[in-house]
Amino acid sequence: MIEQVTLLGVQVQAHTYNSWLAQIETWIKQGDRLHHVCTVNPEFFVIASQNEQFYRVLQQADACIADGIGVVWAARLLGKPLPTRVTGTDGLDKIAERAAMYGWRLFLLGAAEGVAEKAANVLRERYPRLQIVGTYAGSPAEQEAPSIIQRINDSQADILCVAFGAPTQDLWINQYRHQLCAKVAMGVGGAYDFIAAVVPRAPKWMQRLGLEWLFRLIQQPWRWRRMLRLPVFVWLVITRARRPLYPPLP
Repeated sequence: MIEQVTLLGVQVQAHTYNSWLAQIETWIKQGDRLHHVCTVNPEFFVIASQNEQFYRVLQQADACIADGIGVVWAARLLGKPLPTRVTGTDGLDKIAERAAMYGWRLFLLGAAEGVAEKAANVLRERYPRLQIVGTYAGSPAEQEAPSIIQRINDSQADILCVAFGAPTQDLWINQYRHQLCAKVAMGVGGAYDFIAAVVPRAPKWMQRLGLEWLFRLIQQPWRWRRMLRLPVFVWLVITRARRPLYPPLP
């Protein structure tokens, strides 16, 4: 059993990359249903504090893993340290490596037109046996959902990665999880942009220090409004980390 910390009413699992990949392997072998993974960071919790629907999605996910250094900090403050960050970008690369070994099939959905295909080509070059059985920019628009679901199901993908941004990507997965035939689905945010080198990623030393947010702010100054969520997250953790954001459902 993987240990977990309950942060603002959401259970964050203490996965390493190895334990997370082992969990994915188990789910794919079971093949009984779609399992939803949320890669949570401080922004997720602030959005959830203003969006109860998103909060319930995080609570209902099969796994929430700590993508952001702020989540690792909050867990340490609660006396239940998490072993490491498990980021969507690095996680996708490690999934691709494992998929090439075990024959898992991936579908990359979302991001700007052509970016998922560029990311797929990079991953195929790294892992020649990798099966990426579909890429599609698409959109989370409700009228487009039936055709997107058909594409994914026809591809017989085992793992679906969705890059619609938070909270849209996880709301979309949750809404259609019973219509999707994949075994695992996860939101990956800007992972395709980084893998395809459309957007530069922070140097390794900044990643180790948890300063990717600062690098992204320097590269993309328009993100400053989103960065205002960081002090809100700190305030939420300090004032009510052990209490849920909303009352339990009846």
